[in-house]
Amino acid sequence: MLKVTTVNVNGLRAAAKKGYQEWLAATDADVVCLQEVRAEPHQLPDAVRAPDGWHTVYAPAAAKGRAGVALLTRREPDQVRIGFGAAEFEDSGRYAEVDLPGVTVASLYLPSGEVGTERQEYKERFMAAFLPYLRRLRERAAADGREVLVCGDWNIAHQEADLKNWRANRRSAGFLPEEREWLSRVLDPADGGYADVVRALHPDVAGPYSWWSYRGRAFDNDSGWRIDLVCGTPGLAVRAMKAEVERAPSHAERWSDHAPVTATFDS
Repeated sequence: MLKVTTVNVNGLRAAAKKGYQEWLAATDADVVCLQEVRAEPHQLPDAVRAPDGWHTVYAPAAAKGRAGVALLTRREPDQVRIGFGAAEFEDSGRYAEVDLPGVTVASLYLPSGEVGTERQEYKERFMAAFLPYLRRLRERAAADGREVLVCGDWNIAHQEADLKNWRANRRSAGFLPEEREWLSRVLDPADGGYADVVRALHPDVAGPYSWWSYRGRAFDNDSGWRIDLVCGTPGLAVRAMKAEVERAPSHAERWSDHAPVTATFDS
């Protein structure tokens, strides 16, 4: 089997002080994809930077204290690639991928955006550059007899079932019509060619949500968003046996505003 977890840690140094290390020690995942690490490797304590039993890949952002993705793998990767070939985003700390036997696994932190600001324009440029890369990645992997998983914080709720208060967020970044249409293209078999693994296994439910604001009682009321996705090429997606959100038992026990999303695939 292959078990992969993705989680936005909301600052790895902070998460490590709140329970991330204990969670990592307990997981039996083969691959862990992290987003919003917000630190360069040398800034992390040794036990966090290079935990026992894991090979680590870090892609920090050039902007200090921002973004940053990482991958932790039980097996040493055959290949590592940082960025996806777009010059503007090469050192943005938003994408890294590793080749493991038969599968390429990527950690993605898509920009969050903010309506009416340069941040939204930046997000739109990222999406415009990223979709063609996703197609090339799928085609290249298929030619090599490989599958692909792109895991991470996609910062888009695709459908109404993917956020609790969808009516109030129809003009909010993360649920804009053009963002949702872009994600539909990623998931279109005739276009991007990827499958939303969690939604395929949970087709008729609200959520399961993976992010809740720290404000108010969003977590207690399960007023969340499903923006942390595991997207796979069809040959691997159909082998998904289980997908779950590792929701903390209580607000006080959270070590990030996101929860880990874990998918298990039959070999």
